[in-house]
Amino acid sequence: MIELIKQPWHWFISGALIAFIMFMMLFFGKTFGFSSNFRTICAACGAGKRVSYFDYDWKSQMWNLAFLVGSIIGGTIAHLFLSTGEPILIAQATLKDIADLGFSAPTGMQPTEIYSFQALMTVKGFLILAFGGLLIGFGTRYAAGCTSGHAISGLSNLQLPSLIAVIGFFIGGLIMTFLIFPLIF
Repeated sequence: MIELIKQPWHWFISGALIAFIMFMMLFFGKTFGFSSNFRTICAACGAGKRVSYFDYDWKSQMWNLAFLVGSIIGGTIAHLFLSTGEPILIAQATLKDIADLGFSAPTGMQPTEIYSFQALMTVKGFLILAFGGLLIGFGTRYAAGCTSGHAISGLSNLQLPSLIAVIGFFIGGLIMTFLIFPLIF
């Protein structure tokens, strides 16, 4: 059984499980947003005494915090006990695209020229990661959720703002990939 769990699973299995979980959440009247845990943690730590945004009944979101903790524990268990240690298989077309951009083939999930401690210690690398982090943090708050939250939770709830956000994310990704990224690298 453990060998079956360690093997790569078809994407359809993940998709079906996500759809099932979203259906169950809708059935029980819950909405899911992973990034909303930041607000819950700040409220639990007392930030509501100073900022009205954090002044709400955070205890009603304990189930979402349990999901956050379970995700961290589950990821740790998967990494420590269920990974094979083999490198991630990346499609040849993706490796070619990475090479065309001037990066070496990644030994893990991403190119080390961007995502490594050595890259962080350069001025360019630090500015890219700091500015990118700022944009992601601002965008997540401004859009009232992250890309996954809108694409999975919002669209499954048939929310028009999530559809608009997902279209914006897609357009922004295209602009970044084809216009801004080549200018940076």
